[in-house]
Parts: sequence; structure tokens; C-alpha cells
Amino acid sequence: MQTKRTLVSAATLVVALGATSAFAQDLLYPKGDGDFSWDALDAFAAEHDYSGETMDVTGATTGDDAQRYRNLYAYFADATGATVNYSGSESFEQDIVIAGQAGGLPDVALFPQPGLAKDLASQGVLVPVADSLDGFMLDNYAAGESWNQLATYPGADGEEDVFGIFFGTDVKSLVWYVPEQFEEAGYDIPETQEELMALSQQIVDEGGTPWCIGLGSGAATGWPATDWVEDMMLRTASLEDYDRWVSNDLPFNDPIVVNAIEQYGMYALTDGFVDGGPAAAATTDFRDSPDGMFDFPPACYMHKQASFIPIFFPDDVEAGTDVEFFYFPPFEANEELGRPVLGSGGIASPTNDRDVTTGFLEFLGTPIAHEIMMAQGQFLSPHQDANLDIYTSDVQRALGEILTTATSFRFDGSDLMPGEIGTNAFWTGMVDYTTGADAQSVADAIQARWEEIQ
Repeated sequence: MQTKRTLVSAATLVVALGATSAFAQDLLYPKGDGDFSWDALDAFAAEHDYSGETMDVTGATTGDDAQRYRNLYAYFADATGATVNYSGSESFEQDIVIAGQAGGLPDVALFPQPGLAKDLASQGVLVPVADSLDGFMLDNYAAGESWNQLATYPGADGEEDVFGIFFGTDVKSLVWYVPEQFEEAGYDIPETQEELMALSQQIVDEGGTPWCIGLGSGAATGWPATDWVEDMMLRTASLEDYDRWVSNDLPFNDPIVVNAIEQYGMYALTDGFVDGGPAAAATTDFRDSPDGMFDFPPACYMHKQASFIPIFFPDDVEAGTDVEFFYFPPFEANEELGRPVLGSGGIASPTNDRDVTTGFLEFLGTPIAHEIMMAQGQFLSPHQDANLDIYTSDVQRALGEILTTATSFRFDGSDLMPGEIGTNAFWTGMVDYTTGADAQSVADAIQARWEEIQ
């Protein structure tokens, strides 16, 4: 759908590289009909004046992605009179720790995932959000309680508080497929895990292969299987159990976790379900694993992967036209667990309580801030007041709808676990399981590693 009023075209955004004040003066408040939440920006500008003030923002985003954020910050600068300096670094995680120890902290740090933010909050490097933002995500985000919980940590005084707001996310609870192949074969989109399993078996019975799976990722081999297990945890166990599992209050070898691993195995290990079988799944690079969907005849019909995977599809494949996705469904038998979404996201956290710092975070909470990012592509938002029509493609819009209709959201569990577990033992354990080890022994081994580091 084309909006009646253009925020700025993609081409204009590219031309506006680095042009903070000129960009804002020329393109802020374009007049005419449209669907952007300009009233929210007008109201924000009327209430915030930081003329002459300068603030620093630091994150892990670089290159073209960083420029999209600079374009956004131009609107804040024009509305308030402040100057915003953004610096991105691929070594952000190390840099922010050093800055916390030696000084030179930015006003706002943009963490690509909340684990490090939690650590720095406990050390007193970060400060809680201002009262004006306390409860913001509860009131404005779909599954707001989940987002608020992900930003709530013990501070240096041991008291729990909210240490930032989430801004932008990825969705992992997705299954990709080729609509033309489904239509020719007469397959319907499954609404439950029971239907998805039945469809998988039907495809096998009719001489096809339902799944392409690839766990290969260099030194990170195994991580795609951890996403399967995390999604299965959210569909077979309570949110409380998921959270307890991530912190090891629920042992990794508890029957609840072993069952989630085995539910992944129902797809990965069943004869005929995976292109090349489990051995191929364990060694195929995750970036190459979707390719079989685009063969003729298809080497597989479905591929479970996050919202970023289209960048690895063949060059002549267009997401939304040649390939689409559906939500990785819940179990009908566990309907009380709702429609959980597994994903990841970035959190903007303050390091001080300057008025301009608070104002900047309040700006990120406005629907127009989310819409400006949505209009530039490659950005998903759970903000309930942001207009989904602003998304630049049907794919982005449908992903946004999954976020805004979710009953709960949980962050990638392995990213929240200690590195020794989440990015080591869990990864390798899933490879072991996929290549023949039983779920209980794998879970026992991972739990033993937990106990060694505690």
C-alpha cells in the first residue's frame, strides 16, 4: 500500500547521509495527507527544548544501518534544538565496558541484547529510566509485560528497576515456504503444531521432504537448533518455567527442558523429514540451508528461521512474492499458553539523568519515532500506536502484525545465558543431539557445565 503522504523516500534518506540539521529543516513536518503520527511529534516538540545541548549515543550499529538511526535522530534534533552525536562500533560490547570503568560514557547506550545491559546496571554504569518512562512499555507495547520484564534488573543497590526501553526487534518464530509449491500440492497453512506435524508427515507420504535445516555457522555451529528448542519451550512450558530455565533455576536436565529438546527432534530426527537427514542438517551452513525450497522439484517445502533470513535467499528470490512465512504455531493441546513470540531486540539505556537524555528516550517512545524507522525498512516494532501501513513491504507489515498480536514475547534464551552455556555448551549439545546423542544425556552434560561455572 502507498501512503498518501511521503515521510521521505528511500532515495532521499540515502541522500541525507549525515545531513542532520539540513535534513530535518527540509523534511520535518512535510505537509499534506498521510498516515504518520505527526501530531505526536508536534506535541513532543512543543514540550521539549534542549537548544544548545549536545548528547552522545553509542551502539553496535554501523554502516547503512547506522545512517538510518542518524536520520531518525535528525528529527529529535530539529524538534528540540539539541545536537546528537552517534557513534557505532563493531566492538561496542568491549568499548562500553571500558568506558564504564574508565569514564567517557555516552548519554545513551544502545545494546543489541539485554544481557550486557543487565550486567552494567548491577555495576552502577546505567541509571534507571525517568519516572515519565516507568511503565511505558507496559502501556504501549504488545506483550508489554514481557518487554518490561526484559528491561528490569537489579541496580547497584540491589533494587530492581527499569533500565531502558526496547527499540526495534527481530522475530524468530517463523516458518518460510514457497506459496506456489504449497498451492500446487494443495497444502494449507497449519494453525497448530499438531497440524504442522501432520503436514510434515503428509509431505513425506506423498514423496516429498518437508524440512530444510542447517545448523552450520562456523564457530557458532548449533545455534539454529537452540532457537527450535526455545520456541518449543514457549509452546510446551509456562513463561515462568522459560525464565527459570534461562537463569538455571529450572535445571537444564529437567524433564520440561528434555521434552522441548525432543519436540525439536520430532522434526529434525524423524525419518524423511529433513533434506539429507540429520547428519546433513548438522553440517549444512544455515545461510545455505533454505536453498532447497527454491529447487525444482523442491528439495524441501519449509524452513524455520528468523526474520533476517531473506538476505541469504538466492538473488532472484523476492520475499513476499516468491517466498512467504507463517507463524510457528502453538500446540492445540497447550492453547492456554497463547501465541508466544521468540525474538531478539535492542535496548536503549541511559547512563545519566540529564534532561536531554530523558527527553531523547521519551522521543524513542513516540509512535512517530518507530514509524520513521519503519519507513526506512529493516525495522520491526511492537509499539501498538505505530501505523503498520508505514512498513515498506507486505513482509515487514506481516512481521509487525505477528509482534503486535503476540500474547507474550521472550528473548532468545541462549543469548541471556552465560556465554559458557548459551554460546558454547548449548550450541554443541544440539549438534550432538542432532547427530545421535539422546536428549537426556545432552541435557545432563549442559547442566553439568552450568554447575561447574556457578
